[in-house]
Amino acid sequence: MSSPSSPPTQRLSGRRALVTGGARGQGAAHVERLAAEGAAVYLADVLDDAGEAEAERLRSAGHDVTFLHLDVADEDSWAAITSRLGDGVDILVNNAGILHTAPLGEESLAAWRELLDVNLTGMFLGIRAIAPLMPSGSSIINISSIFGRAGAAGFGAYTTSKFGIIGLTRVAALELAERGIRVNAICPGGVATPMSDPNRGGPIIDDTPLRRYARATEIAAVVAFLASADSSYMTGAEVPVDGGYLAR
Repeated sequence: MSSPSSPPTQRLSGRRALVTGGARGQGAAHVERLAAEGAAVYLADVLDDAGEAEAERLRSAGHDVTFLHLDVADEDSWAAITSRLGDGVDILVNNAGILHTAPLGEESLAAWRELLDVNLTGMFLGIRAIAPLMPSGSSIINISSIFGRAGAAGFGAYTTSKFGIIGLTRVAALELAERGIRVNAICPGGVATPMSDPNRGGPIIDDTPLRRYARATEIAAVVAFLASADSSYMTGAEVPVDGGYLAR
């Protein structure tokens, strides 16, 4: 039987966070965990109805959560959201992402560009827009993947985007260190969310020593750690949360 994630504390009390792709899946788990840790959270997503509903659910549970419409691949959308952030934020979780699979020989240019626009360019735009609003002591957390460290046949665009996130994380960590802003990446393995079928099993689980998918809350616990002062000497790192997948 798997053990539960560590219970939330109030170590993020007084902090402000922005989570992209926060309406469902991993993003929703990140929003809930950061809010439970005491942060005021902006839940940003292109899915307006789902985002509003999730924010309302969390507010009804006593959390400080506000929904903002955001298309991460659109420069103007980032410009619009910065005007809503007032004094800025202390935590940016670049989580939004999409997935499709195709062999490289069958990959369409349109699908390739769409995925890179959302998964990688969206993170670049987010860092460029939000970092100037962040005070010293802030934290940026980029969600990469085990496929940002290992190739996977049929996942050409996705793997390329996730490798790119690792490079972007390292560059941003170097450039923002002098301002006291830390930048780290998380590399989840298979996670039981709507983007993946946890009942399917298959190669990811077969190659995962712990032999199961992660719960989204287990990834969110690491997000909260990297957002907090508990990780104050970590920057430029990529943290596998993968059940041992990359240890093979």
